[in-house]
Amino acid sequence: MINCNTIILVEDEIDVREAAQLTLELEGFKVHSCARADKALTLIHTDFAGVIVTDVKMPGTTGMELLQKIIEIDADIPVIVVTGHGDIAMAVQAVRIGAYDFIEKPVIPAHLISEVSKALQTRQLVLENRHLKQKLLDNHNIDNKILGSSSAITQVKNAIKNLANADVDILIHGETGTGKELIASCLHQLSQRNQYEFVALNCGALPESVIESELFGHEIGAYTGANKQRIGKIEYANGGTLFLDELESMPMQLQVKLLRVLQERKLERLGGNKSIKVDIKVIAATKSDLLEASSRGEFREDLYYRLNVASIALPALRERLEDIPILFRAFVLQASQRFSREEPELGIEQLQLLCQQHWRGNVRELQHEADRFVLGISELFSPQDATQQDNNLPIQLAKYETQLICNALQQSKGRVLEAAQSLGIPRKKLYLRMQKLNIEKENFILDSE
Repeated sequence: MINCNTIILVEDEIDVREAAQLTLELEGFKVHSCARADKALTLIHTDFAGVIVTDVKMPGTTGMELLQKIIEIDADIPVIVVTGHGDIAMAVQAVRIGAYDFIEKPVIPAHLISEVSKALQTRQLVLENRHLKQKLLDNHNIDNKILGSSSAITQVKNAIKNLANADVDILIHGETGTGKELIASCLHQLSQRNQYEFVALNCGALPESVIESELFGHEIGAYTGANKQRIGKIEYANGGTLFLDELESMPMQLQVKLLRVLQERKLERLGGNKSIKVDIKVIAATKSDLLEASSRGEFREDLYYRLNVASIALPALRERLEDIPILFRAFVLQASQRFSREEPELGIEQLQLLCQQHWRGNVRELQHEADRFVLGISELFSPQDATQQDNNLPIQLAKYETQLICNALQQSKGRVLEAAQSLGIPRKKLYLRMQKLNIEKENFILDSE
């Protein structure tokens, strides 16, 4: 995870600069203080993991000029401008140009800390999304194909690296939706067999009358309708990897034939007598306890032990909650490209909400939620749920302040001076709060007519 904790503080007045620096450093932020904008520019680059807090009126390069130069370097770097002159027009212009926000002097320490913290979170998300896009473009690295850094998924990655070139059959165990085929594909791609085929067959998706022909192939006339020879999945995977998903669904009589193939590396097509040698690596996946199933007579114990030379256990998503943000962002990026939709904004609160869900369908269910999010049909992020998220103190205070200002403007019929007097604050300060809270006085003038 990218650590965004750096603040470049640009302020020409030494007393103000030192006070702000002390305030921020006491909160644990790393602060670079600069008396001039020119010095600050030498610290800023496209990968800058932080935010800039700058005064507007300074000798030499002004805060507005600094903002424009930062935008040229990277428009996504948050810049918080500080004005000590109550200049509403300048503050509004800064936001329109691309400033993250503005703060009026004298700066209240708690407000400065709050704004900087939110800006740092925004910057962190931007940098992580950029890094993620680069990773998704590079599919050759296992860390880019299997996203996440939790201890549970790190163990899986290590197991893949250890077993990829080991010429043994492997059993993958994991709940539905944990990514068993992805793991099997990675085992194949990292192995010396990657120049040959990776052949996948879902044993639970085919009727019993079809699966035998799919696996072993058939000769002409092997059964009614067999008008031409067919190469089965096992033979087609020769030299490469055969992946058998939902192995627990394989009929018992086919388990016997599969066991023979695993032991002898030979097969016979249906309706044929010729023994065909095959050089394959078999990776089987199951969501069931096969040993327990064998004790009930539902799975062959000898096949279980033959396949279980090496095994990989996949963690459920609830066992790797810290991986949810990067997984979801990756799925959103992929869905945006797949559906040709603009990538929707994703905030910290939404990522936190994701981590609070149960995800019984694991990674697959998370991916489907990302699809719904991009398509705008997500129930998790519906307006009702968003309202339930907005229970933190800053949001509630902003709502209360908005209601007070709107009430005052309603009573004054849009006259700002009269509304400011009723609220007991200067007119300029009310204008600033209206701008920040996106309140337009014209709406109340129209309402009164």
